[in-house]
Amino acid sequence: MNKAVTESLQLMPPAFDEDLRDWSQGNGTPPTADWHNKSNAAIVPSDGDFGSCLEILKQSALTRVRYKGETPILPGCYLRVSVRIKAMSGNLPTARIGGWAGASGTHVSYLIEQGPVTALTTYGEVVEVSAIVGTGTRGGVDMPWGLQPLYGHFGLDLEGATGGVVRIENIRIDDVTHVFQRDMMDWVDVRDFGAIGDGSTDDSAAFEAADTAANGQRVLVPKGTYFLGDHVTMSSEVRFSGQVIMPDDKRLHILRNFNLDTYYDAFGDEMLAFQKAVQAFFNSNEHEALDLCGRSLKVTSPLDMHAIVGNQTDSTIRKVIRNGQFNAWAGSDWDPETVTSSATYSTSSPLELTNVSNISQIQIGSLVQANGVGREVYVRDKNNASGRITLSQPLYDAAGTQTYTFTRFKYLIDFMSFDRVAKFIFQEVDFRCNGVASAIMLATDGDIFHCRDCDFTKPKDRAITSIGWGCQGMLVDRCNFISSELHQDVATRESIGINVNANDAKIRNSRAVRFKHFLVLHGSGHVIIGNHWFQGDSAGTALRTAGLIFTELNLKTTVTGNYIDNSFIEWSNEHDAFPDFSAEYSFGGLTLSDNIFTLNNGSTLFSFLSIKPNGPGHFVHGLSVTNNVFRSLDVRIDRVEKVDDSIATLDAGRMRNVTFDGNTFNNVDQITVNPVTLTFERTATEKNWVLEFAGYLPFEGDLRRIEGAVVEGFLRNTSNNEVFPMMSFNFNYGPDRSQCRMNFPDPVKGKVHVTGRMDNPI
Repeated sequence: MNKAVTESLQLMPPAFDEDLRDWSQGNGTPPTADWHNKSNAAIVPSDGDFGSCLEILKQSALTRVRYKGETPILPGCYLRVSVRIKAMSGNLPTARIGGWAGASGTHVSYLIEQGPVTALTTYGEVVEVSAIVGTGTRGGVDMPWGLQPLYGHFGLDLEGATGGVVRIENIRIDDVTHVFQRDMMDWVDVRDFGAIGDGSTDDSAAFEAADTAANGQRVLVPKGTYFLGDHVTMSSEVRFSGQVIMPDDKRLHILRNFNLDTYYDAFGDEMLAFQKAVQAFFNSNEHEALDLCGRSLKVTSPLDMHAIVGNQTDSTIRKVIRNGQFNAWAGSDWDPETVTSSATYSTSSPLELTNVSNISQIQIGSLVQANGVGREVYVRDKNNASGRITLSQPLYDAAGTQTYTFTRFKYLIDFMSFDRVAKFIFQEVDFRCNGVASAIMLATDGDIFHCRDCDFTKPKDRAITSIGWGCQGMLVDRCNFISSELHQDVATRESIGINVNANDAKIRNSRAVRFKHFLVLHGSGHVIIGNHWFQGDSAGTALRTAGLIFTELNLKTTVTGNYIDNSFIEWSNEHDAFPDFSAEYSFGGLTLSDNIFTLNNGSTLFSFLSIKPNGPGHFVHGLSVTNNVFRSLDVRIDRVEKVDDSIATLDAGRMRNVTFDGNTFNNVDQITVNPVTLTFERTATEKNWVLEFAGYLPFEGDLRRIEGAVVEGFLRNTSNNEVFPMMSFNFNYGPDRSQCRMNFPDPVKGKVHVTGRMDNPI
């Protein structure tokens, strides 16, 4: 209804050009001074935006333009007071609607009598200032006056510094009761726009019409079942009392209150709600995050994210899923699928298997196992027609035809079928695998995949798996990885935390407990910092496995500030189809600094760093091991580093740029230092001193250089006289090339400090 018509009420104030005596400079009551013939006010007859309007030079901190007429306030009536205004020059004021509540000539005090403040920020820009006044105290009412006032004096208040010139269009007062009552209830009912809610009639158009009419207010979906046969986008906040059903390939975009709770209210099932929310998430740039609202989702089968989204092959806009839990429930859908097949490998095509039998049964994403296959090699792609499989990594010793085992693990979240996923983040999510499922399979391509503040609880086989380049620049921050094999001895464990094929992974401030291996990293440019991983068991003098495995020769990688507990670092070239050294980089570019290495219940043969060449001719050319603590608690170990020569050994004659310095050794028989300074003393005169450096040199290498020698005190000859002879050295000496011979012109005795190293610096 419009009370100006139905009850002959005069709501609209007169125009300014009719008579400025109607407009007060005060609160609007008749005794206050008006704007007639004021030097700082004038009627502008033809403004380009307003037509006839009032121009005022603001001369006081608070300048009012209030209508002296009494605008009636009736129960249940809501009035909108509005005016358009623009700044012309001088200081820019703020503006808001003002009112004076009256009853029988007296002021009704203690009420809100001003609307929201609007700042004028640009000269010439038309700004609308408005406020709602009414009897009800409801959301959206700016001046709720209750039933006591009978009328009001309304107008415009200008506040702020003086000296500004503004132009004001005629002030409007409109009855918005019939529209505003609906808005004050904060809802628009979809049924008012034709929705039936019978579960079969397509209500898509009705939903969108209600959304348009709501104009940003809430849309109510009352009890019923609403079939939406097409994509629907809701810009307004939506409240569901009824539920929605949709075809699998149709999307519901809820833009205002986009979170899992809203979708659960809409669809009535948590997993369906998640899938529908993900569909919308991947098909819209309106939101950077999907909030799971702390829900624990019961997951009974792998979530194929590509199949859920349906219409997208890649995702390159930053997206975050946060604040919830994926909880795997046991069932046959989680069982790994294993296929045994014959296939042929040739180093001429190092990333292919050919003549693959049963290829149609082999799934992309399967782990490949056979003789000569390194760890964490996966099926990246396949061609059934040609019988060819594309591998994630080359094979180091598998030329010819043999039998392969292909095992496809099942993951809570599986991105594999996407061509590319970039800048995707899981934040504060618990992947509760429960020994039933693995956690995350990455897309075949992409970069900057990020997990932060997440828990990976008991993944059955793997926590995070990469079968391609979806791990480029991957970030793992402040995450907790708990193995499902906690109570198994190390020798029987199979689970692995993370594998990486590409470059620049950052694994930081995370914790991993009792996997077979925590990290298997190919590529280079990695930063492993501030983590704690431990892989022990309660068995005495037990086997220990590598916690961190590098499979690239030249790493350009730093491992700093980690707690490496009951495991070791292994460095191999097992992902190399040509593992023999040729014209390439060999083992180099690795920095190990400020780490804590600890061993419990291990073997005396255990070492914290192991280099395993998968072919002959390799050497170390760039390794820095500094300021680490090596500690064995229960058994005294031989040394902290070794060469695993089960396939090949290192070429000690080519070592260069190796530093072992500033490390602390506890319960270690032989400390390792390079360069090492040793003290040698002869109590009987000798012309040629043979000096032994064996043991101290890293990887029990050759003594390749003498960097200096300092005599302590004096050397003495056979007559016990002090002498100052020249000395020369033959290094790389002796049957193990770990000695040097220090030569003097004549026999001497005394004490000498000699610095030697097992490498050339360049």
